[in-house]
This record gives sequence, structure tokens and C-alpha cells, in this order.
Amino acid sequence: MGAFSIATTSFELKRSEHISETRINDRIRVPEVRLVGPNGEQVGIVAIRKALDLAREADLDLVEVAPQAKPPVAKLMDYGKFKYESAQKAREARKNQANTALKEIRFRLKIDEHDYETKKGHVTRFLAGGDKVKVMIMFRGREQSRPEMGIKLLNRLAEDVSDLGTVESSPRVDGRNMVMVIGPLKSKSDAKAEARKASSDAKGNVAEVKSRRDRVAAEKHAAPDA
Repeated sequence: MGAFSIATTSFELKRSEHISETRINDRIRVPEVRLVGPNGEQVGIVAIRKALDLAREADLDLVEVAPQAKPPVAKLMDYGKFKYESAQKAREARKNQANTALKEIRFRLKIDEHDYETKKGHVTRFLAGGDKVKVMIMFRGREQSRPEMGIKLLNRLAEDVSDLGTVESSPRVDGRNMVMVIGPLKSKSDAKAEARKASSDAKGNVAEVKSRRDRVAAEKHAAPDA
């Protein structure tokens, strides 16, 4: 009994996996379908044999796209091309879902110009790389009574990096700190693509300069012989 039970379970699993797959052509075992043409036009309810004949005449596949409908909906299409394009879209979607990190930069309220420029450079680099930036101002002692100074500093920073990012969370007080979040204008994947292109272009320029230098050297070497 135990062996029979295991075998039955295995069979049910395989059967379930088979049913969950998209059914095409002769694997569609229903008497009739609601047929959709290759360009999305509604053909109507037709017998399965007629639908298969139409698919063969058009050199296309009959694909069941809504098996739960009554009757099931089937569409005429190039199934191989459809699967390929679907896989491409899925890859692109995964690429666009690259995780965006939340970087953190801390400022003092009485920051000098040199330190400000240094920290602004970090924020610029993070935004250009497609990451969000959490900017935090840490108040000391009586500085907490001057929140308007913190807002002024954060607004200045937001304006200075506005070509790379936009404020997602306006300045707000968080305990002894003031916080603002700036989001990048470019996605992580776009930023990476641009970085790869810039690197490739730079290598190409170096190679071109080296090639030109070699040609000039070769011409100078050959000049006395001429």
C-alpha cells in the first residue's frame, strides 16, 4: 500500500505539472474555443478542429491563453517567437529591478565650505550611480533651536544636485537630527549602462591615441630612408 501511495503521488505531481503548462495545437482537448486572430481580432466561438485548420493554413500555432474561460480562449500566434519575446521582457524587467541602495551622508550645521563641497561630491557620485541618498544634519546643543538653518542647508544641497536627483522626502526633524532623502533621476540599470559605455569609449580613445602615436613614430623612422 505504501509503495502504491508513493507511485500515485508521483503520478499526480507529474499530471499537475503537465496541466499547468500552456497548451498548444493538438494538446488543447476541448470541443470548441473562443478564437482570437493573430492581430487580436475576435473570430468567435469555433470548433477545435476548425481552429486547428485555420492555424495550419496561416502557418501559426493555436495557443490556449485563457483556459478557465467558458469556452477557453485560444489565439493564433507564432508560439516560438512569443516565448522568445516573453523571455526577453522578463530579463529586461529583472535588469530594471536592480536593487537601489540607500546611501547616508552626515552634515554638521556649521560645516565649512571645503567640507560641504567634499560631501556634496559624495552625494553627486551616489546619485550618478543610481542610488538614493539620505542626508542627515546632526544638531548639537542650542543648534536644535535653529531648525530653519538646517532646512536652508538641505535646500541648498538639493538645488546643487538637482541635475542628478530630486527630493523624495522633504527635510524633517528626527530626534536630534534633520533628515532629507534625495532620489536619483536615473535608474540603477541606466546608470550602470552609461558607466559601461563611458568606460568603453575611454578605452577606444586610448587605443586611438596610441595607434596615432605609433603611426607618427613609424613615419619619422621611415623618413631618412626616403
